[in-house]
Amino acid sequence: MQLDHVTLVTPDLEGTCRFFCDVVGLEDGPRPPFRVDGHWLYANGRPVVHLVDATAPAQTAALVAPRIDHVAFRVASGDEWRALVQRLSAYRVPCQRAEVPASAELQLFVALAPGVVVEFITSMPVGAAA
Repeated sequence: MQLDHVTLVTPDLEGTCRFFCDVVGLEDGPRPPFRVDGHWLYANGRPVVHLVDATAPAQTAALVAPRIDHVAFRVASGDEWRALVQRLSAYRVPCQRAEVPASAELQLFVALAPGVVVEFITSMPVGAAA
C-alpha cells in the first residue's frame, strides 16, 4: 500500500492552484468530471494534490483556511483489495463505495471521526466486485 494523494478543500481554488503550480512546481493536469470544480496537480506524472472548490464556509469563525478533506491510499487490485474489503467487513467498519467518473477506479471511503476520512482506491474494472 502507498499514499496516493491529498485533497485540499479551499475557498480560493485558483490561488491555491497557482501556489502549488508556480511555487511548488506541480503541474495542473487532467481530472475526472466530478460535480464540483477543482484541479488535479501532478508530480512525476501522478496526481498527488487534488484541489476542490469549497462548497460550504469553513467551520472556524476566526480563520478561513483550506482544509485537508481526506488521505487516500492506493491498494493493488486483486488479492490486496479483497483482503482489505474482508478486513473492513470483519471489523464491521462502515464504508462508502464509489466509482471515479469516466475511469476504471474503485474507491472506498471510511469516516474515522467527524472531518477525518480515509479513502482506499484501486484500479479495476468498474463491474468488478468490491
